[in-house]
Amino acid sequence: MWEARPTPGLMDMKKIEAVIKPFKLDEVKEALHEVGLQGITVVEAKGFGRQKGHTELYRGAEYVVDFLPKVKIEVICEDGVVERAVEAIVNAARTGRIGDGKIFISAIEEVIRIRTGERGEDAI
Repeated sequence: MWEARPTPGLMDMKKIEAVIKPFKLDEVKEALHEVGLQGITVVEAKGFGRQKGHTELYRGAEYVVDFLPKVKIEVICEDGVVERAVEAIVNAARTGRIGDGKIFISAIEEVIRIRTGERGEDAI
């Protein structure tokens, strides 16, 4: 069973979650690569905020599309890289229109690479 234990020399790590428009994914991926981040997780998502969806017409019937397509990106990085990573995401994902997305940052207690058992920053 896994148990939390301090890792010697462990740097503070953060998880950056960004919800963006799908067509901005490649630009954001390239921007994160330029910052030096190699590993990202991408999940297709649907949601709405202030956009609140829109109505569409299909075969003469109007219906409401509540959830809009989005992409959720997750990145784990060391504290020292967080500001540059967030800036890269904002600059690459911004269109200036409603629905550009959100970024969430949270602390990560531990990272473990399954294949090798490495922990902390070595596992990133």
